[in-house]
Amino acid sequence: MKKRYFNLISAAAVILAFYLTGITADAKTADVIQTGVYADHIDLSGMTTKEAEDAIEDYVETLDEVEITFLVSEGNEVTATAGELGLSWGNREIVEEAVMLGTEGNIVQRYKALADLARENKVYDIEFLVDKDVVTALIEERCAEYNVEAVDYSLVRDGDGFRVVTGQAGLKVDAEASADKVTQFMESEWNHEPAQVEMEVVVDEPLGSEEELAKVKDILGTSTTSYSTSGSSRSANVANGCNLINGATIYPGEEFSAYEAISPFSTENGYFLAGSYLNGQVVESLGGGICQVSTTLYNAVLQAELEVTERHNHSMIVTYVEPSADAAIAESSGKDFRFINNTDYPIYIEGYTTPEKQITFNIYGVEERDPNRVVTYESVILSVTNPDTELIYTDAGRPVGYVSAVQSAHIGYKAQLWKVVTVNGVEESREQINSSSYKMTPRSVTIGVATDNPDIYNQIMAAVATSNIDYVRGVAGALATGGEIPPAPVVPVPETPVEQPQPEQQPEQQPQPEGEIPPI
Repeated sequence: MKKRYFNLISAAAVILAFYLTGITADAKTADVIQTGVYADHIDLSGMTTKEAEDAIEDYVETLDEVEITFLVSEGNEVTATAGELGLSWGNREIVEEAVMLGTEGNIVQRYKALADLARENKVYDIEFLVDKDVVTALIEERCAEYNVEAVDYSLVRDGDGFRVVTGQAGLKVDAEASADKVTQFMESEWNHEPAQVEMEVVVDEPLGSEEELAKVKDILGTSTTSYSTSGSSRSANVANGCNLINGATIYPGEEFSAYEAISPFSTENGYFLAGSYLNGQVVESLGGGICQVSTTLYNAVLQAELEVTERHNHSMIVTYVEPSADAAIAESSGKDFRFINNTDYPIYIEGYTTPEKQITFNIYGVEERDPNRVVTYESVILSVTNPDTELIYTDAGRPVGYVSAVQSAHIGYKAQLWKVVTVNGVEESREQINSSSYKMTPRSVTIGVATDNPDIYNQIMAAVATSNIDYVRGVAGALATGGEIPPAPVVPVPETPVEQPQPEQQPEQQPQPEGEIPPI
């Protein structure tokens, strides 16, 4: 009973003290923070919710310019501001808590909260956040210049042997791990002053070793083609592309791209204008003839039995290899020749050209195949389509007498390439490697027909109607010089092109009349 009376007396005393001291919830304006409430060092006393939020936001903005230095490898540094890291205020709920301080609970609880506040200030910690995605992107962008690419061990042809070039380890900033570290520091440890954070740097070990590369001695595959009929520009392109591939060391599992090795096709990269295929026509382009480089390499790769991952045939037949044994490269259509080193050892590509205009690729590695096993490749022609017309294009912007270079006719082919493996002279397997289709294109020419003389115009158009290129050239020349018009040829009845199955036929070398552009 005495205890009960004591509790009642204590409660009454608290209530009396609450009113006598003037500390009441009603004594303050609603939504106004009590005296003695802080957010970090910011005095929130007497502020409304909006005023308190604005005050904290203003403080956070003043920290945007504080510099955070990223320590990269080898003494390199990158500086960013806290604002660039996406600094923001995280625990916005502290303002609501501050407003409610001394107004929640029963009268005793409110009295106690206000009494505590009267004795000691209430300080809320401001929590800061940064945007990890922004931090990661910033590290990737600004630290990239200090990344050091690993240099793999490689080979250099030295006389009749090889010399090993020592590799070098690389260093790279791990952007993801570094961003985690920066985020943790800014949100948990940062004292709002300029600071430094050490980046996470990983070592990228080079591929290969002297011992591994010393084993590369055997020729796994070789191929040679001739470009003896090529002009100086095309010959220079072939030699340049060959030099750009020569010396490549490819490790097991690595993929090699011929396009990446020999591009860009620019004068700065050593290329000249020469003939190339485009939409069934021969046109001048930088790097014309480069497909002979990729084709020769393709045949060496086939002999080495490496894994071909991308190969395209030309749009029209070429004459330096058999049908389906070519590998075209075309920047405009995204054609590339790619293969993977599927052996257990590194391989080395040797490429060279000779004064006799021959290009050779040798692929060196470690020979583990059965010496009694022989691999050959057979080109099988499925059909041949011979052109039976000639195309004459008129150009009203050029005068009568103009005759362009004649585009050669190209026979159309459908062909396959087969891999034949024999062991001790006995055929063990026969596998189709690819299938190719080459366009048939007629012989063609463009002539000028612009003239103010109706008779001359009628004569040149009558010549065009014969679809005979040689006759049109003769008429154009006569009209331009005032010479005698040659007699018109007998126009044959055109026949529909017929695909003729010819399983073992090989493409014939096409004659090149004077003034015509040779096939690529």
